Amino acid sequence: MSGVIAFQGIPGAYSDLACRAAYPEMRTLPCLSFPVAIEAVREARADLGMLPCENSLAGRVSDIHALLPDSKLFIIAEQFQRVEHCLLGVPGATLSDIRRAHSHSVALGQVRRIMAELNLAPVVEADTAGSAQLVAQWGNKEDAAIASSLAAEIYGLQILRANVEDAAHNTTRFYVVSRRPVILDPATPKLMTTFIFRVRNVPAALYKALGGFATNGVNMTKLESYMLGGQFAATQFLCDVEGHPEQPALRRALEELSFFSTEVRVLGVYPMAEFRLAQGGGDD
Repeated sequence: MSGVIAFQGIPGAYSDLACRAAYPEMRTLPCLSFPVAIEAVREARADLGMLPCENSLAGRVSDIHALLPDSKLFIIAEQFQRVEHCLLGVPGATLSDIRRAHSHSVALGQVRRIMAELNLAPVVEADTAGSAQLVAQWGNKEDAAIASSLAAEIYGLQILRANVEDAAHNTTRFYVVSRRPVILDPATPKLMTTFIFRVRNVPAALYKALGGFATNGVNMTKLESYMLGGQFAATQFLCDVEGHPEQPALRRALEELSFFSTEVRVLGVYPMAEFRLAQGGGDD
């Protein structure tokens, strides 16, 4: 599809890379924050939004869990993006020249091996692509950035060493959101459903609410809880399960969930990503 897809960050961010990998024909729209990216989709300045929801090393992206339920947007797809960190320097720099590595704090924590090997001083910046932009502006051979190969291309830096991340499985999962849901036939195989719910404030409510998924053989791949409005007693849950809400097993599980919940709301039904299928997702 053609059009515009919004992401949080500046050109060269891993979210930008995910947009280009999933929708190479679309123009990417950099946004300063997650709320700005969501608003771009809501106001039709972008057709889609690429929102990170979890990383295999860093865990969940809590801002998205808080923002998505109230966004009035729908999840229409998922995208998995390998995080392949590169050590980037200015043209002409060598590994022996650099003294400092600039990047986001999470990224710096994921490249400890090369930091120790080259005895580099870590310098925390706002984000990975922004670090590449700064290093390019400074033009100092002693400063390097930990960022993507796309950032190197955009800001005119050279890759001093590729794939410097400590863990080869470092992967970020994204929700692709739209103003309108996709309508899928309940008989379609290999689907995911994301929904939110709040359990009633009674003993063992969560245990009872989730029992229907076990008894109906529904595979739950994600369950996250977070407080609402700063109230310790008001907890909302975000859940990913395999299947379509109109398939008999999942329909029965959601009916049982509703009995013990004050709210159940589907945020999206969408196909499993190829990455998930390659890892055995959707197996019967």
